[in-house]
Amino acid sequence: MKNKLVVALFTLAFSAPLIFAKVPQQAEQKGASPSVAPAPANSTATNSREADLYYDLMMGHLQELQFEDGGSADAADASIGYYKKALQIAPHASVILERLAEIDAKSQHTSDAIAAAQEALQSEPSDVDAHRLLARIYVRALSDQSVGAAQQEDLTKAVQQFEAVLELAPNDTYSALWLARLYGFENQPDQAEKVLRGILQRDSENEPALEQLSQLLIDEGRAQDAISLLTKAADDTSSPDLYGTLGDAYSHAHDYAKAEDAYHKAIDGDPSDASHRHGLAQALMAEEKYAEALAQFKKLTELEPNSADNYLRMAELQRRLGQYDQAQESLTHAQQLAPGSMEVLYHQALLDEDQNHYDQAAKIFSDAIASLKTQNGQQNASALVTLYGLLGQAYTLGHNYPAAIDTFEDMSKLSPQAASRARLLLIDTYRADHQIDKAIDEAKQGLVQSPKDADLTVRLAMLYGDKSETATATDLLHGLLKGDDSDQPIYLYMAQVQESGKKFADAEHSAEKAEQLAHESADKQTAWLLLADIYAREKKYDQAEAQYRRVLDANPENAEGLNDYGYMLADRGVRITEATDLIQRALKVDPNNGAFLDSLGWAYFKQDRLMDAEQCLRKAIERQGNDPTILGHLGDVYLKLGENQQAAEIFERALAQWQKAAPADYEPAKVNELDAQLKKLKKRLAQKTSPDMGKSQ
Repeated sequence: MKNKLVVALFTLAFSAPLIFAKVPQQAEQKGASPSVAPAPANSTATNSREADLYYDLMMGHLQELQFEDGGSADAADASIGYYKKALQIAPHASVILERLAEIDAKSQHTSDAIAAAQEALQSEPSDVDAHRLLARIYVRALSDQSVGAAQQEDLTKAVQQFEAVLELAPNDTYSALWLARLYGFENQPDQAEKVLRGILQRDSENEPALEQLSQLLIDEGRAQDAISLLTKAADDTSSPDLYGTLGDAYSHAHDYAKAEDAYHKAIDGDPSDASHRHGLAQALMAEEKYAEALAQFKKLTELEPNSADNYLRMAELQRRLGQYDQAQESLTHAQQLAPGSMEVLYHQALLDEDQNHYDQAAKIFSDAIASLKTQNGQQNASALVTLYGLLGQAYTLGHNYPAAIDTFEDMSKLSPQAASRARLLLIDTYRADHQIDKAIDEAKQGLVQSPKDADLTVRLAMLYGDKSETATATDLLHGLLKGDDSDQPIYLYMAQVQESGKKFADAEHSAEKAEQLAHESADKQTAWLLLADIYAREKKYDQAEAQYRRVLDANPENAEGLNDYGYMLADRGVRITEATDLIQRALKVDPNNGAFLDSLGWAYFKQDRLMDAEQCLRKAIERQGNDPTILGHLGDVYLKLGENQQAAEIFERALAQWQKAAPADYEPAKVNELDAQLKKLKKRLAQKTSPDMGKSQ
């Protein structure tokens, strides 16, 4: 404390005379009253007044520094008192008024601060410091107000003062940066960009201007412009902040590989900056590099030990990687840091679902709903809608469709918005339960109320696709086309219903159209993957393989591409080792995916690794339910193991599920083969048991 006081006094020894030197001039210019008018330099009265003025300024400034150091209200009041005494000696001296306005503003006496600053400007209209000070006071006032007319008024006044500063001092970078920021708040991006580019014309390496302009461009959806600006600047500097902003720009452009590289450079420059590491972790997640993203969040828990969000992200990644015990530990940490957090409950339920503990997940959501119902408030009403949706989905995942339907019907009674969301979830639940006609009726009722609802129209089209009513489905989707890039997902849906209806040429055309309209890498990958699956169903294996390779060249961790490619090879019985490796890579990305587990089980079956195959296929059934294809695969495993009775039971379950399948999913060839296989197996079992039966008779 003593050292700070010495520094303050040392500063005053040099700053106070400069202040004092301006005061007599300002008093004379403004025609001060005779009692304070300057007297001859050798006058005793003058010397006394100058001494008093010097003392009051020095003490006012000293008390101001003490207020800044400790926040003492007494120090602020003392500072204000000394500055006011100085004004009695030199009225209208703008330099004193500025100091008074400054301490008033710092000590939350905003109206007094504004009055003092405005008086200083009346005394000296071209005083840049006074304009700048008044602008800062208005900016400080913004944070003390809620959004409304008063805040907008102060924002406008702050802009006017900074504009005045730049008229008087065009090269004032500090004021220009603030003005650009305020233009952004006023939703004047063009004006903000003009100011920032003006700064960069004078100083091309000005980092705050580069960062602010880049963020403005990103917010305006001009990520590529931001990338161009920052790439050029990054060549001339090693600034971590610039590399971090460049990473943000690449992330907004969905170029996550380059974003990852930029964030790494930012972290190398400043390992302690958490924001750069957050950006890197998010980019790695987008690239599905879950293990690497997890490592970054672990480091973030060291940088931000009190952040529950970091532990939640860790739990999410550990869950994706199948590290359930570790995920539970992370959630426990998050719960300790944020007790009662709805998001923690949500992730806990997801963890339970991933471990097939659907009843536990449903209980979490049910308890949360019961708790919220005892409370009031709009925020709780919104949370209640979300919880009903999650509860119904938990029931759906557990194949408890009646409970899911009841839940969504209850949800629909909460509000008109909730009813709209609940209807979509009801349609999906009916579809999952193979009640296609009920799902169609629900969708039609919704369209009567909202004829232009695109989500309902898409769902209705997909339901007609399930019924193999391909023409009807295609016509519905055609009605959504607008003739621009927004048609891209519509063509994907169209390709799916056409593939289901075995209209393969049409499906190929629609998938190719979706690819042409895609701009983002992820959208292109989706189109290539769909085209590959269409080719595979047509047995155009070379063309299918070429498309799968396009997907994996663009993203080696594309789990769907890895799985579908591997399954195609395994099902054909070719390059089985390669097929197994592809599917295992897919499961590293998504360890709980039932379809991926089925693919791996089938690949193991082709290699005669029957025990491994059985284990995978049983897990797949836990995840996917009684899928007839997976049941058929498991039956083949038991048959090859010589466990004929178990094989027969599984084949019967598979046939029963095939009878429930939607028309588009029904595969007569597979069903006929399975039926013949089961009859042969039953006959064999009957022959095996008949001699024993004869003996017993």
